[in-house]
Amino acid sequence: MKYSGWPEPGELVVGRVDDIEDFGVFVDLLEYEDKRGLSHISEVASGWIKNVRDHVSEDQRVVAKVLDVDEGSQQIDLSLKDVNDHQRKDKIQEWKNEQKADNWMEIAFGEDLDGDRYAEIANTFLAEFGTLYDGFEQAAIHGEEALEETALTEDDIAAIVETARDNVSVPYVTVTGYVDLECPASDGVDIIREAMQAAEGNGDVPEEVDLEVTYVGSPEYRIEVQAPDYKTAESHLEESADRAAAVVAEYGGTAQYHRERHEDDD
Repeated sequence: MKYSGWPEPGELVVGRVDDIEDFGVFVDLLEYEDKRGLSHISEVASGWIKNVRDHVSEDQRVVAKVLDVDEGSQQIDLSLKDVNDHQRKDKIQEWKNEQKADNWMEIAFGEDLDGDRYAEIANTFLAEFGTLYDGFEQAAIHGEEALEETALTEDDIAAIVETARDNVSVPYVTVTGYVDLECPASDGVDIIREAMQAAEGNGDVPEEVDLEVTYVGSPEYRIEVQAPDYKTAESHLEESADRAAAVVAEYGGTAQYHRERHEDDD
């Protein structure tokens, strides 16, 4: 997807070096339709520049900072030197992600998807999630729920979710905690087993969350949660421990939740 408008001053843009002159570098902006910018020689690199070609080459992919935009004269002033390595790496990754999302749009809706229809769906994603890629990522994680507040049709949502879950590599985080379970009742072993099942959610854990409870050593049990983000993972970790504690407490038992394994059990 290419934007039809103009970049904003201060924005980082991805471009391809189109032409190199003694006074500077012309750059085709890969994210914008028919937009070209100029990086004056003084903005190509820090310090004195003897030869511009010592710093850039034709067809090289670059990340530039937009200094000024003059729509009247169709001029975009760019700086290559004002972009550090970290910014360059992040921007290139963001651009690659949007290229992937653009391909996923074709998979979901077909290669003959017309421009207006594309723009309608893409603008919905941009308004709700910020980027196309983030929209597909949320659809992969949360399914139809991620899109239910949008104006997209049920068929559109189904196509997006199916494509997302077939193609998006979802980033997950893993957190671990421990709970000590003790129960003095005569059938304490069965009660502990019931508590472990409760900790695992009894099949009621959301699809995007993977939760596992394992025995470490009496009376300690490990709870491991894998989820799309730390907030979600931490929440389910604590809820898991609370469910186990509620079961043993009902039978006069005790539970102690802690994040680190007891040292004397190592």
